[in-house]
Amino acid sequence: MNNPLISSYIVVAMIGIMIFFTIAVAPTVFKVLPAEWASKYIRSFFPKYYAVLGVLSILAAFLASNALTSSLLIVCAVLFLFALWILTPAINKASDAKERKKFGVLHGLSVVINVVQLIIFVYLIWP
Repeated sequence: MNNPLISSYIVVAMIGIMIFFTIAVAPTVFKVLPAEWASKYIRSFFPKYYAVLGVLSILAAFLASNALTSSLLIVCAVLFLFALWILTPAINKASDAKERKKFGVLHGLSVVINVVQLIIFVYLIWP
């Protein structure tokens, strides 16, 4: 079932979600909430963020009109699931163990993955 217009709308929505989180949610959480609460909020938020964006990526891939678009969206979905099931637990474990260097490397990897996904999404909607 190909519906490239809906696939594109989903990709645009994912771009919006990712940018809104980066420029509005994350900075506000860490400014407004005490550190302990901010940490709890972020730990609760990220699994949902990765799961929703992973599912949306799969849906957009299913609706895409060509193999390249579908493949790139599946790559993004796999990266979201990697972040959900592997990276986030490792980041939380490093944080709990006060392993700052390991936390920094893992968090940096999560940021790089997010930027790569965002670049792919923008590429997919660029005329």
